[in-house]
Amino acid sequence: MGDLVAEKHVQYILSVQKKKDSFESVVMEHLRMNGAYWGLTTLHLLGKLDTVDVHEVVSWIMSCQHDEGGFGGNVGHDPHILYTLSAVQVLALFNKLDVIDADKVTNYIVGLQNEDGSFSGDIWGEVDTRFSYIAICCLSLLHRLDRINVDKAVKYIISCQNMDGGFGCTPGGESHAGQIFCCVGALAIAGSLDLVDKDLLGWWLCERQVKSGGLNGRPEKLPDVCYSWWVLSSLIMIDRVHWISKEKLIKFILDCQDTDNGGISDRPDDAVDVFHTYFGVAGLSLLEYPGVKPIDPAYALPVEVVNRIFFSK
Repeated sequence: MGDLVAEKHVQYILSVQKKKDSFESVVMEHLRMNGAYWGLTTLHLLGKLDTVDVHEVVSWIMSCQHDEGGFGGNVGHDPHILYTLSAVQVLALFNKLDVIDADKVTNYIVGLQNEDGSFSGDIWGEVDTRFSYIAICCLSLLHRLDRINVDKAVKYIISCQNMDGGFGCTPGGESHAGQIFCCVGALAIAGSLDLVDKDLLGWWLCERQVKSGGLNGRPEKLPDVCYSWWVLSSLIMIDRVHWISKEKLIKFILDCQDTDNGGISDRPDDAVDVFHTYFGVAGLSLLEYPGVKPIDPAYALPVEVVNRIFFSK
């Protein structure tokens, strides 16, 4: 097992930002806001956020906002709750939340809550527990959580809990590690983790670790670096992270690095991308790997950023 080639990952992230015509950049064109969050948060965790032009990034983010308050995945793209959270998170990284009209963004999110407490992603009405997490996380970061019906939101999330302890995207949906993070994270922020069967859910989550040390998202699936975040953060929030082998997981993540050119892939020897680079570094952060700044498991932001938002005078 080698070490984290942090500097090469920094250079990889910066190179992706510059190569506007590359294949990776073109296929991510519709979700560039998410890509900005992944890349910039990685730089922050590695202590290199100062390599970015803050004014340029903030200006671009604001150009993606629509009149109704939501943000699109890129300039000229329709607003969606997914990109709205990423926009807020990136602005939080730069300590620039003051550049947005918080009430305007809040009104957009409030308008997406349904009568049963669930949230739609946009005006077209798709419902998913991801959107419940996003709404609760985003409004909490803006100090506007009281603007939605939190009790109904929590009740809906609990209705998506399954007999195996996990959570699905809607009631009766298959348990999936990504959805579990969203539900557990939302409940953590809402102060409702007492509604989770922590032992049952912890058992399901720790069963996601396979022989290679990596984690998968569902039974009988291949391991994937991104679940180093989805599974690990959930285990930390329910105080069951000691049920997996941290050492084996660290080895798996480090084995997925491109040690020559930087970047992290889903599995060893696969092609790297910004998505898995972020989740690999974020996973190492949760594992308290040396040289990586700590990240908050509920807000998916560096701890110092979360502390600044909620505890600074």
